[in-house]
Amino acid sequence: MSLRHGLLGLLAEGPASGYDLTRRFEQVLGAVWPAGHPQIYGELSRLAGDGLIEIDSEGPRGRKAYRITNAGLNEIRRWLREPAEVDHTMRLQPLLRSFFFWLMEPADLNHHLVREAEFFASAAGRYRAYAQATDRGDFPDTPQNRSMRVAIEGGARLYEALAGWARWAAERSEAADGRPRP
Repeated sequence: MSLRHGLLGLLAEGPASGYDLTRRFEQVLGAVWPAGHPQIYGELSRLAGDGLIEIDSEGPRGRKAYRITNAGLNEIRRWLREPAEVDHTMRLQPLLRSFFFWLMEPADLNHHLVREAEFFASAAGRYRAYAQATDRGDFPDTPQNRSMRVAIEGGARLYEALAGWARWAAERSEAADGRPRP
């Protein structure tokens, strides 16, 4: 996903200011595609320049709300249809770091892996809680919420897998160090 398409997708839900989009991006997409305030505002300028969004309204202190144009809606739909543009690369820093675990002291490595397992399990729990709330009907049955439910399931499963990986790695690091397993 590109920041461009993430913003277009959020604007397809309805008009929003740069501030609102930054907050929404952080809440909804931040775990899978982080983007800071300056990146979002820069991309909004490019999207407007390309005719994919336009100013919907202007408020106090120059606050602008943007809306997606028909060209922007066509662009996000084109992006969703085109499998050739899908980037299947996963940039997971925890896995990159694991290539260099051999440089860590065993106790530090074990402590790190236990923290990682706890973090991933907690993240999976947050996703699962949202999924359960959606399944109970706590949110309106809309196309956006149905799509979000699919994404949330992917996030929950990914974080559950990463928690299991970190626990497995911690057990292996303890076994390699000759220490007893918990």
